[in-house]
Amino acid sequence: MVAVGPDGDTEVVDGPPRTSYAKSGGLSIAYQVLGDGPLDLVFVPGFVSHLEVDMELPNIAGVAARLSSFARVITFHKRGTGLSDRTFGLPTLAERMDDIRAVMDAVGSERAAIVGMSEGGSAAAMFAASYPERASALVLWVSFLGPPLDERGEEAQAAFAFVDSYVGEHWGDGSASRLLIGSGAPNGPAVDELFCRFERNAATPAAAQAVLRRNVSVDARAVRGAIGVPTLLVAHQDDPFIPIDQVRETAAGIDGARLVLTDAPGHWCWDIAERSDLDVIEEFLTGSSHGCISDRALVTVLYTDIVGSTERALVLGDQRWGRLLDEHDALTRRELRRFRGREVNTTGDGFVAAFDGPARAVQCAEAIVGEARAFELDLRAGLHTGECEVRGDDLAGITMHVGARIAALATPGEVLVSGMVRDLVGGSGIEFETRGEHELRGLPDRWELFALTPSRSTRPSTTLSA
Repeated sequence: MVAVGPDGDTEVVDGPPRTSYAKSGGLSIAYQVLGDGPLDLVFVPGFVSHLEVDMELPNIAGVAARLSSFARVITFHKRGTGLSDRTFGLPTLAERMDDIRAVMDAVGSERAAIVGMSEGGSAAAMFAASYPERASALVLWVSFLGPPLDERGEEAQAAFAFVDSYVGEHWGDGSASRLLIGSGAPNGPAVDELFCRFERNAATPAAAQAVLRRNVSVDARAVRGAIGVPTLLVAHQDDPFIPIDQVRETAAGIDGARLVLTDAPGHWCWDIAERSDLDVIEEFLTGSSHGCISDRALVTVLYTDIVGSTERALVLGDQRWGRLLDEHDALTRRELRRFRGREVNTTGDGFVAAFDGPARAVQCAEAIVGEARAFELDLRAGLHTGECEVRGDDLAGITMHVGARIAALATPGEVLVSGMVRDLVGGSGIEFETRGEHELRGLPDRWELFALTPSRSTRPSTTLSA
């Protein structure tokens, strides 16, 4: 393999690590493993990447070499980019969490430090919050967790509009990489050709632009309070793409998080491997004890119940009502399995379930409510995402109370969600209508709630008799 050095010279080096594939749902996710250190480290890439061409870029190759000197590094291509399967539309945060879990499972990694770079930070943070038993630590490198672009002011919006337009017009000619990397890349045909080849292999022009747009639309601030693993944020003081005040806000929202500002120029730079960023990251990951597994996790809770169940039971009689409840329970459990939900409890005429992904939880609620109509049952559902205390197979905490209160306010046939759920499924194609602000009994403040707009594909798949 021919690589380009920091000064622009070329040299022949050993070939890249083997690229393998992990199955995530129905998709193949390309991944590589570098090094064999005592610590497992999952590197969640930012923007777009190409595992094999990456190793010819000195900034990426240098980072990989340094991280793999003290850890077993597991890195991968986001679905839709590089060597991973292409997708219809962009993945949700929950789907990207699935990909992290898939590559960890593929290499037998039970627990790892999760390092999210730039655009990869939101998925890394949500994984660490949702799976504290599998995340030993979290590093957000030149990354932050919201707000979306429309809350960042006119100057930030104008800067993004320029970059978005530039990438759309120039992707594939190498100049977009120069723009995004910033200062330090040497001039010359070897570097120009390397950038061209990286862009063409990492993503199509449309995919590159779409990933950029997704990056500024995601608002993952809701997960900050649920992150219970040791957390480090590394940022660049003069980063043109990452607002330092937002990095500070992200750090302040994560209990015990440490923030370090370094002197690296721009968002990313040609000689990043020679800067102090990696010294800080290595010291944090190898000089601290991460043996304690948090008993709290980010969970989306779903509450369902049958509207008017007492009246219906009186009309049908105990025997017929019992058969109907059995069929209701069977369909609910079937949909929970389908959408990877976990039954937490039953309430006689309803269910309490937990999900690691809010989009799947909403889709499951919609399916259950829709299926119930096939045998003339009106269900209502309420969902909330927040931090829960994990007690064996049970869950406890304010999040559970919020979910129950929201469900109680839903009308027959309605799926009602909190603002956190609405924010975290942004970009998934799931649509909501506002239901205004409400008081939730026994809870402080007023809560803005949103009703799911039923999808056109919602159809009862089974006819169940009363």
